[in-house]
Amino acid sequence: MTGVELLALAASASLLAGWRLYLVTFVTGLAMRMGWVDLPDKLAALDVLANPWVLVISGAAAVFEFFADKVAFIDSLWDGIHTVIRPLGGALLALAIVDPGDPAWQVAAFLLGGGAAFVAHAGKAGARAMVNASPEPFSNMAVSAGEDVATAGLLALAIANPVAAALVALILVLLSIWLVMAGRRALGRLVG
Repeated sequence: MTGVELLALAASASLLAGWRLYLVTFVTGLAMRMGWVDLPDKLAALDVLANPWVLVISGAAAVFEFFADKVAFIDSLWDGIHTVIRPLGGALLALAIVDPGDPAWQVAAFLLGGGAAFVAHAGKAGARAMVNASPEPFSNMAVSAGEDVATAGLLALAIANPVAAALVALILVLLSIWLVMAGRRALGRLVG
């Protein structure tokens, strides 16, 4: 992978970690273990994601998150707990993907990766809080399934074509920012 492709992969993985950290970690590790992603030697530290124990733990967490995300009150609790975990995970994924020999790139990747994951998480959690407030359970399940499909699809695109995935990720960051602002306005109308 070229430097541009690695940065694009880091951007996409960070954003997606804001939605589904464990699925992103599991699929990235599995892709490395199966040889779907050919990483340069300088990213040998990222091989930890392909470790069987990491795969088992992230896979089990992804399955738990899949089911927890379908139940409104559990999803809201899960999102609250992961307000710190997902951005940190996104920052660490981005940090692991960029050149370890350049501290400036590492700091930039950590900050941008954490920021992208936080914005994605905030947009997801804000939108889901509104959906979770509805009395019927089907909208929550439909939105959750949509997030699952979008995450898996964008992750597959990131592995196949990181630059295209980064462009989609940028659009999703902008959409997340809009969702956060729309949620804030809606909350302001309810309270005020």
